[in-house]
Amino acid sequence: MTLAFPASLRDTLLTALAPLIWGSTYWVTSQWLPPDRPFTAALLRVLPAGLLLLGWTRCWPARASWGRLLGVSVLNIGVFQALLFVAAYRLPGGVAAILGATQPLMVLGWVWLLEQRRPRWPVALAAWLGVGGMATLLYAPGTAWDGVGVAAAAGGAAAMALGCYLTQRWQGVGLPVLALTGWQLTLGGLCLLPLAWRLEPALPPLSVGQGLAYGYLSLCGALLAYALWFRGIRRLPAVAVSSLGLLSPLCAALLGAYWLGQTLHGWALLGWLITLGSVLAVQLASRGTRR
Repeated sequence: MTLAFPASLRDTLLTALAPLIWGSTYWVTSQWLPPDRPFTAALLRVLPAGLLLLGWTRCWPARASWGRLLGVSVLNIGVFQALLFVAAYRLPGGVAAILGATQPLMVLGWVWLLEQRRPRWPVALAAWLGVGGMATLLYAPGTAWDGVGVAAAAGGAAAMALGCYLTQRWQGVGLPVLALTGWQLTLGGLCLLPLAWRLEPALPPLSVGQGLAYGYLSLCGALLAYALWFRGIRRLPAVAVSSLGLLSPLCAALLGAYWLGQTLHGWALLGWLITLGSVLAVQLASRGTRR
């Protein structure tokens, strides 16, 4: 006997795997990667995966779509990955990327600003619930954070929100999902190359564990996760996909509590539960909408 899942539920579950994988970034970065090299980590995460996908798909974008492709690549990969690793190096796993809670609201804001389409109140209310949940987790007593790390997390969320919206609005610039993923990872990685080259020292000889950590971040955290993410952008409302991104800090909080001994109780646990409830509420409230 086999279980048949509705297509929308299957798409949601597959898309949710991407932020769950991304949630492990903070633990892997803090425990396994060489210190103080956020741009190098971002570069080695995305560029090898992008080149691998380009070699596999061998699909070129239309000449007229290059500008749009470069734009979403910079937002989704270049800016987001750079700021993600700055946050990952400066914040503990339980609070890293917590300002990603504003991302669903940012998507609604872009739709309202660029399309004059007012958000439905249940979707907006559920998105605000996510902000409240993550704020509770952020301001829980004893939570450690710094201004630069939080600013990086907020900037990354803003870039990803706009990139998510534009990728859907432009219908993936006419490329199949794997080709779109490969081109974005490659172009975004090339944007990171001068930052890593000029601003950070060369990598020392890597241990086996560090090499495996970079490999995990590239193959799982970039190639697999972004392919699932861009697939979801094509099949689900943009605000629903963006809301699933909150699973990343929730996963990071669990990994931090289990592996790093970071506490998750009291107000922090309440914030975690509220945020998870907001993710589920956005999925339900946004059904039947495109954005």
